Amino acid sequence: MSAHLPLHGKTALVTGVSRRRGIGFAVATKLASLGAHVVIHHHRPHDLDLPWGGDDLDAVRAGVRAHLAAGARFADVAADLSDPASVPEVIATAAALTGDLDVLVCNQAKSGDDGSILDMTPERLTAFWEVNTRATMLLTAEFARRRAPQLAVDAAPRRPGDRITGNGPYAEPRGHVFWMTSGQVHGAMRGEVAYAASKAALAGVTATVAAELLELGIVLNTVDPGPVNTGYMDPETTDRSLEDLDAWVASTPFGRLGRPEDPAELIGWLATSGGSWVVGQVLTSDGGFSL
Repeated sequence: MSAHLPLHGKTALVTGVSRRRGIGFAVATKLASLGAHVVIHHHRPHDLDLPWGGDDLDAVRAGVRAHLAAGARFADVAADLSDPASVPEVIATAAALTGDLDVLVCNQAKSGDDGSILDMTPERLTAFWEVNTRATMLLTAEFARRRAPQLAVDAAPRRPGDRITGNGPYAEPRGHVFWMTSGQVHGAMRGEVAYAASKAALAGVTATVAAELLELGIVLNTVDPGPVNTGYMDPETTDRSLEDLDAWVASTPFGRLGRPEDPAELIGWLATSGGSWVVGQVLTSDGGFSL
């Protein structure tokens, strides 16, 4: 059982799973195929405002369920993660499925309505920060608090900045967290200043948060999936110029863009015991595009 279903008995929450062509859906189905109980989060109104539109959520749910192992459970939760009050509720809902939560994949992302540096406004920068960065940090904090030792009744309360102390050493990880960044470290992302800034913050603080989480036995890694076509590079649903795209893709080593399944395979492996020695890394999974 454990060899074929290495996540058997584990519960995973994947945020940003509202489209079958999305990376979140691919990650959720991968974790399900590895034996995990799966909870997905979605916020369909975001997709309705974009060229590719919203998907059928019943079909999304059915698609994830189809990959579940025998006896594994499934649930979903709708929430606008730009509202910080929604974060504890999402974590609590996910944990309520089985009574525990072992894997957190922060895949939610705001797309669209970005611009160049000349287009930046406080409102635009804040909108991307709230969803891509702040929500990821708050979700991680809620997840980690579930693993933090409880203070004794007569103990002094923790002060902001106090070093985290756990109950290690640990025989195995007590949880896995995954953040999603982008390719801003490899080159310019013209016209996506707010998005790149929000994702760069996550990549930049990965080592710091990973070191703290490790005190609790939690493993954090950040994944840059490279250019993955989730619909935004299809002519009928694109939000950018596709001039010369075909010629450019044909010149790449594998002659194709990334597929959602590509980063999902990496995250699936990292979530198992076989990938758990990889800690605190920003990993690019892009088929060599950044080279």
